[in-house]
Amino acid sequence: MNQQYDPQQPPVSVSLTPEQQKLADLWDEHTRNEFLTKTAEGALATMVEDASVNHVPILTGGNGKEELHVFYSTFFIPQMPEDMEMLPVSRTVGTDRVVDEMVVRMTHSIEMDWFLPGVPATGKQITFPMVVIVQFRDGKMEAERIYWDQASVLVQLGLIDANTLPVAGAEVARKVLDPSFPSNELMKRAHTS
Repeated sequence: MNQQYDPQQPPVSVSLTPEQQKLADLWDEHTRNEFLTKTAEGALATMVEDASVNHVPILTGGNGKEELHVFYSTFFIPQMPEDMEMLPVSRTVGTDRVVDEMVVRMTHSIEMDWFLPGVPATGKQITFPMVVIVQFRDGKMEAERIYWDQASVLVQLGLIDANTLPVAGAEVARKVLDPSFPSNELMKRAHTS
């Protein structure tokens, strides 16, 4: 993973309570194990026994440490493009959850069953927004729900046609990073056709 996102240097936060800081630190430890040290065992050590991971757009992940070990060690960690960047946008820390908003950039240089099951590597660059909701129980991670704009990804890979559907490509992520980027382009297109 590109060092632009460093879980040891998470997005700057306002004052957190000690309990909130523990949640943020545990989440950062989890992501360090996934993306920097690349150890499934390390990632699983941050989770409760019956933890769940749900990549919402395509229903990959798992339930319980046994299933998650297979997911992390077979699909997720070894199928991560080397140039993956995660650009932090915002972080919200509550009493029992952390919500991270980010923009992800990578080259689809390898097959990624966790992200695009059955789609061979295209070699294309993709950029998309992602939101991760992490829920905690008893001082460990209980659940991760990860959302991203799958239509934007599929447009960028040439798997669906943005000219015939109400979807957009990399401009979706650009708008997240640059609020001044134009809005309503799809509506304009729909009413001029």
